Parts: sequence; C-alpha cells; structure tokens
Amino acid sequence: MSITEPLSAQGESLLAVAGPLSYAKGHGTGNDFVLISDPANEHDLSPVQVAAICDRHRGIGGDGLIRAVPSENLAEGREILATQPEARWFMDYRNADGSISEMCGNGVRVFVHFLVSEKLVDLPVGAELFIGTRAGLKTVTRLVDGYSVDMGAWEFIYPDAAGKGGLDSVVQTEGLPVPRAAVSVSMGNPHTIVAVASQTELGELNLFTTPVVDPLPPHGTNVEYVLPGEPLVEGGRGSLRMRVHERGVGETLSCGTGACAAAVATRHWAQAQAVANWEVTVPGGVLGVRFAHGAGGTEHVFLSGPAVLVARGSISEA
Repeated sequence: MSITEPLSAQGESLLAVAGPLSYAKGHGTGNDFVLISDPANEHDLSPVQVAAICDRHRGIGGDGLIRAVPSENLAEGREILATQPEARWFMDYRNADGSISEMCGNGVRVFVHFLVSEKLVDLPVGAELFIGTRAGLKTVTRLVDGYSVDMGAWEFIYPDAAGKGGLDSVVQTEGLPVPRAAVSVSMGNPHTIVAVASQTELGELNLFTTPVVDPLPPHGTNVEYVLPGEPLVEGGRGSLRMRVHERGVGETLSCGTGACAAAVATRHWAQAQAVANWEVTVPGGVLGVRFAHGAGGTEHVFLSGPAVLVARGSISEA
C-alpha cells in the first residue's frame, strides 16, 4: 500500500524528514499497529503525525504506532542499557491518538516479530531477546507459534483498598445499568478491571464511550471487563473472557497487558493464587498468561500469543 496524498493535520507535515517513510502493518490477536524502523533516529513523530497515520479512514489505521529505535537514542533506553547492554532496540510506542504509552503486551510481540522480519535481529526458536520499553526491560522468547514476554512484576495501584476488600474504585459504563466496583492493577501501565455477570452483559457493553473511573489513576487507565470461565479452573488452568477500552484508543480487539491484569484480578477475587496458567479469550483470539517467580523472588507475569505482519508500504509527502 502506498499513500500518495499528503497525510497531514493542522498544517503539519507528516514526515519528520524529506522522503518516503517505509512501514509495516501487523497485529497480535487483532490488536493492530503501524511499525516503523528508525535505526538512525530520524523519525521522532509528533502526536499529530502519529494520529494521522493511525486514522482508520484518512491514514493507514491502527490501535497504535511502534517505532523501532536504538535504545542509545532515548533517555529511557540509555537507562536500561546501563544494566542490560544487550537491549539494543527500544520499543517507542504511541497510542492511536498520538499519546505516549508505557507498554503494550501485544505490541511487544509484534515489535519483535518486525525486528526479526526486518533482519535487525537474529532470533531462532527458543532464543531470548532483550527489549527496552518505557515500562522497563522486557525479555521476549521466540516460540514455535508466536512469542512469550516476561512482563515483569504486577502490583495493585491502590494496594490498601485492594488488599482489604478486593475492590478499590467504581466504574460507570454505558450498557451497564449501575456503576460497578473494580480493582486497579499496574502492569507497567494502568488497568482497572470490572467483573460482569454473563455473556449477555459482556456483549452489550458500549465501549465507544470512555468509561468513567473513580478514582482515576494519575495517568488515566485502560478498563477491562471480565467474565470468569465456568468452571473457572479446569485441568489446572484458569479461563476468562474479556473486552477492553484502551485509553487513547477506544475498544480494541485485544490488549496484552490488559489480559495479564484481568488474570491478576480474577485470581485475586477467586483466591486462586495456586493457579499459575490462564487462558484469556479476547474478541481477536486467545492469549496465554502464566505466573512464575522471576529475578529476586518476585512474582512475574508471562504473556504468550501470536504475532503477524500483514502488509508493507511507504508513506510519501509527494
């Protein structure tokens, strides 16, 4: 696909430098991204430019844009390099509205698949790759059918309230008759998780409208709506279904960090801490979430799932 008309907004040129900008389009369980390789750090796109590219009617379209830039070119990347010099590449992730986001679990898998496809890294099945993100270092392992990401440690955003009653906030959602209590979890980015009672309730949610969360975490929040499986645990594996409203985007077909946060919340509510493996079904497919002890004895969350590239092209000012 080649866009021959100028993509601009409010008079701002799309490209940071003259010349065509190559891109790839990819997705992880339907969560889709525009990916740009920028080894010379020439395309630090503005929020307006990112929003123009991600526009589904006037641009290429995507839930976000990911720029592959050497870690040494960003302050956050240099901080990671100080402790992990092998983290050569940094995932510069922007939401569809152009705002900066700390992390995206589906996005990091697609990002690594993009690096492999661009021959920027060599990553055979079973090998690990260290990636810099605004949520810190992420370790990605290539699988036969996708990638697994060590998402790091999770934490409650309001630990006192979550620990006492399992709930710390109230969410008003179009499609639900009354506000619902929820719990807020950080996976390096913020999430607020609401339990629903039935498949009908899950399906009737209107997530075009931004849910109202009180209290709202300082940098906003993604809101996940979770329906636990029946039975919740079968064969030693937990299961749940989920829909999500992502901040800066709207409803998406999938959210990797949201799937992890939803598993954290469901396990907490059910007092099922002994269940290490979870299957999370989202509108775009199925993700795996696993709990295991990481470095220093803290509990880490591992996210697994597919990553697919579907198109390549160039954006031209001409």
